[in-house]
Amino acid sequence: MSTYDVAVIGSGPGGYVAAIRCAQLGMKTAIIEKYSTLGGTCLNVGCIPSKALLDSSHHFEDAIKHFEDHGIEIPGEVKLNLEKMMDRKSSVVQQTCDGVKFLMDKNKIDVYEGVGSFEDKTHIKIEGEGDNKTIEAKKIIIATGSKPASLPFIELDKERVITSTEALKLKEVPKHMIVIGGGVIGLELGQVYRRLGAEVTVVEYLDRIIPTMDSALSKELQKVLKKQGIKFHVSTKVKSVERNGDEITIKADDKKDKEIEIKGDYCLVSVGRKPFTNGLNADAAGVDLDDKGRVKVNEHLQTNVDNIYAIGDVVRGVMLAHKAEEEGTMVAELIAGQKPHIDYNLIPGVVYTWPEVASVGKTEEQLKEMGVKYKEGKFPMRALGRSRASGDIDGLIKILADEKTDEVLGVHMIGARTADLIAEAVTAMEFRASAEDIARMSHAHPTYAEAVKEAALAATENRALHI
Repeated sequence: MSTYDVAVIGSGPGGYVAAIRCAQLGMKTAIIEKYSTLGGTCLNVGCIPSKALLDSSHHFEDAIKHFEDHGIEIPGEVKLNLEKMMDRKSSVVQQTCDGVKFLMDKNKIDVYEGVGSFEDKTHIKIEGEGDNKTIEAKKIIIATGSKPASLPFIELDKERVITSTEALKLKEVPKHMIVIGGGVIGLELGQVYRRLGAEVTVVEYLDRIIPTMDSALSKELQKVLKKQGIKFHVSTKVKSVERNGDEITIKADDKKDKEIEIKGDYCLVSVGRKPFTNGLNADAAGVDLDDKGRVKVNEHLQTNVDNIYAIGDVVRGVMLAHKAEEEGTMVAELIAGQKPHIDYNLIPGVVYTWPEVASVGKTEEQLKEMGVKYKEGKFPMRALGRSRASGDIDGLIKILADEKTDEVLGVHMIGARTADLIAEAVTAMEFRASAEDIARMSHAHPTYAEAVKEAALAATENRALHI
């Protein structure tokens, strides 16, 4: 029987990063993955393929709608080759997964393919195709991730009533895609198929889309997506989803409790994700789960069994790949006797629609609820020379700072490249910068980042220069 210092169950961003960091710290490490490719949901059926399709569909839309404005004329009709677009997406996924395999080899991490389940607190049974084995590990990290959630009355046939997994490999562009859920995944995939020619209708139970983000971002994003042709029903409760041949009918109650009916040929159910522990046999190791199916952990991500840890989507907190990575690193360093920490308030959230949406720290709603006195600075992207040059004039930057100390408490962005710009806000807040600090830093001209400086100026005695 092979024996390890650390065994990681699950090879998503949290799992493989944990394995790499353990190996870097001198521990003999194994990683167990039930699928034939490494990388978990993020690399295979999540972040990476969805971004590939977002980029491809963006190019297609630009060719149809915007190239002429730049003096680029294409003779004949611009045509979509969906099969080739999907092939490119698959190639990006393959390259990325192969990159993880390379990192495992480079760091001398043993990779086991099969379902890992506990026999007891130090032994893991690995069931593969006709090749079962058991390994022993002093420490074990659970990183089994999550899977798409649904509603109890919806039957997912994975043909017409689908999750994000199936939406990433459709063989045709829907005529009308109904998206249940106005969160990140639904909006990103909804925009992909809207660009490719589908009619898209988003149905959201709460009173606004991206409801966990600052309301200013929700309002602005809905306005922009409406302009792009996406229809919205917010404060709407879905009651039934029925398929008749190729037609899907959903019935729902709107905010006035009036029943509405929407018909389409595909329904994307995008109501969040739930932790995945199927087959883990946590009971055999004595590991406790909570009432939501998550693995219970303390502040050190340690379970009630002292040598077993859990990270990522399978534990409490936001379900984000970069949060899982930070937790994977932290656990590895804790096992090695170091004293790492994570500031969960500074885990940024991003929506990769165009314009992109990004946020870190407290929202205005949270600050009000907490009774914190704050000041606000806003700056519209359309006031930037860089935005006018590229034609990306939608969006804004909003900075919230403490009324007395001027410390930045939250930064909320919608606009071109805000997924990258948010890192400036995270860096500033990690060092507890004031709005004045950001306002006095030189930002290159012309850049989208100038909007961050201007919003900081606006928060500092309303000193924005270009509005």
